[in-house]
Amino acid sequence: MQHTAPRWFDIGLTALAPLIWGSTYLVTTEFLPPNVPLLSAALRTLPIGLFMLLCLRQLPARGWWGKIFLLGMLNIGVFQALLFVAAYRLPGGVAATIGAIQPLVVVLLGWAWFQAKTGLLSWIAALCGLAGVAMLVLGPEAALDLTGVAAAAAGAFSMACGTLLTKKWLPPASAMVLTSWQLTAGGLFLLPLALIFEPMPAHFSLLNIVGYLWLGVIGTGLTYVMWLGGVLKMPAAAVTTLSLLSPLSATVLGALVLQQQLTLLQTLGMTAVLLGVWLGQRPVRKTATSPVEKTELAIKKAP
Repeated sequence: MQHTAPRWFDIGLTALAPLIWGSTYLVTTEFLPPNVPLLSAALRTLPIGLFMLLCLRQLPARGWWGKIFLLGMLNIGVFQALLFVAAYRLPGGVAATIGAIQPLVVVLLGWAWFQAKTGLLSWIAALCGLAGVAMLVLGPEAALDLTGVAAAAAGAFSMACGTLLTKKWLPPASAMVLTSWQLTAGGLFLLPLALIFEPMPAHFSLLNIVGYLWLGVIGTGLTYVMWLGGVLKMPAAAVTTLSLLSPLSATVLGALVLQQQLTLLQTLGMTAVLLGVWLGQRPVRKTATSPVEKTELAIKKAP
């Protein structure tokens, strides 16, 4: 008799991935060398990407190299660079919460690009998320770095575009193989930019090495396996909802370790963003299809 893990076990294991991803902001500010977002992004993605590529030993077929490189730039290269810019400049909870609007961006871009039909709940969720971001970054006491805010929002936009193109093109490879391609492509895109535009640290301390090992091995390699397992076993909407644990984790770590505090307006904004993303993943009655899933179907059917 084949043993199957209980549903709560799958949920708990999958939830560990976004909980660990929330540590990215704390690790960046406390463990990594200062002012090297491009280098940090390259070191997080390229080594683990090359390692996966060597283990899996699969390359894209002819005709897919350009598409894979573009997906690698959007999902990994550009996204990770902007993620680290935001991590260096913003409190972790704020940066993670702005990035949490990505599912809403996917729904909105899917409607604009592929005429995906979205219900009233999706639009309410989008407006709720946008209002939350406004309260989060435009409050009179916010005193947030505008470059960091713009980087976090642009990173979410880049990842949303990459997600839509992945759904549209459906590369002929498993999720693990596709990830190895994208991590390698994104890392190769980032490395020369880091070498050209950023001063290399004179040396890497033991603390720096520990930080990069955590982000690369645990924060990218191990968590991807956990997340992929959840994607394969659980409904898409349920997995997406778990991604909200990332900003919550970042906020808790910032409060506990760095004594970071948010104003009341910012706290309300964070709550509104999380509520908007949660509403965007609610299943629709009768069809039991979430707005994100309807967007995915529309993308696949688009000419």
